[in-house]
Amino acid sequence: EPQPSRTAAAPEASVERRPSGRERRPLGEVLKLLRRADHPGFRPGPARGPALRKAPTVPLPEGAAYLTRTFACAAGSREYKVYVPSGAEGRALPLIVMLHGCTQHPDDFALGTGMNRLAEEHKFIVAYPGQPKSANPSACWNWFDPAHQSRDGGEPSIIAGVTRAIMAEFPVDGARVYVAGLSAGGAMAATMSATYPDLYAAAGIHSGLPHGAAADLPSAFAAMRGTSNPAAPAQRRTRARRRVPTIVFHGANDKTVDPSNAEAILTEARAGLSGPAREARHKGVAGGRAYTRTLVTDARGVPHAESWAIDGLGHAWSGGSPEGSFTDDQGPDASREMLRFFLGVQPN
Repeated sequence: EPQPSRTAAAPEASVERRPSGRERRPLGEVLKLLRRADHPGFRPGPARGPALRKAPTVPLPEGAAYLTRTFACAAGSREYKVYVPSGAEGRALPLIVMLHGCTQHPDDFALGTGMNRLAEEHKFIVAYPGQPKSANPSACWNWFDPAHQSRDGGEPSIIAGVTRAIMAEFPVDGARVYVAGLSAGGAMAATMSATYPDLYAAAGIHSGLPHGAAADLPSAFAAMRGTSNPAAPAQRRTRARRRVPTIVFHGANDKTVDPSNAEAILTEARAGLSGPAREARHKGVAGGRAYTRTLVTDARGVPHAESWAIDGLGHAWSGGSPEGSFTDDQGPDASREMLRFFLGVQPN
């Protein structure tokens, strides 16, 4: 079986569902379709998310900087963008590393999530590593490939290297470094938090999957459909015992990554508590969409995990800007809620 990162687009795309159940395709057909990254039935997210959009123009306030850098190590090299807010001189700032989804790129993701605007408002540095088509035909992070699921190897080592390079170049508070992502980027954010708990203080996972949810393309599709992966228990036993605080967002109408993956992430985050956990759940409405928010705290009441299940939301960033792809301007503002979870900044 060829390595998926060399021969196929990552499976961050939907197999269309019939009303009576999920469509099943022969494995050979699945692999053939995956190698055709432009197949309309296998594009991630809603129809307005085009394949590899042209880079949009990212606005830059006076005194701020939006810089292009390149990091290289034994595992490879990646370009990345760094937004440094105005007035950043003389103090150590938090850093949020944002991992885009398939067919996206740093500028697109920056606009869609609005993170640069929040960075300017609340004074933190935000970085956007870019996944090139040379690494995956649909510019997806290879979350499903075992070669990219462990510490000090593959894409995790590159992303960690990018993070450390930013910490070395800019005034970053090493105790306030975070990682977040959407879909394939969300799955890779889960991997980064599991493999580098000493580097990242917390993780944000939007429409993603648990670390180690797949070991190849067939198990990736199984995980995305919400069916069990027989290899997962063995893979999960190899994970780091320490689990960082995690906030999860997932649309109840997501046809690309089944919402059961959000519950799996929450279950694993809950298991990371050393003592008894307390759990509270409440329903609300934000941005015109109803949601159910689950909060898991330790015995002292310190938040450890949080999950938002959003009614009516598909495979898109909740409360995002239409300037970016795979966003929905309705629903809770996932970017501001992540910022609250990471930094204690209360949403407006």
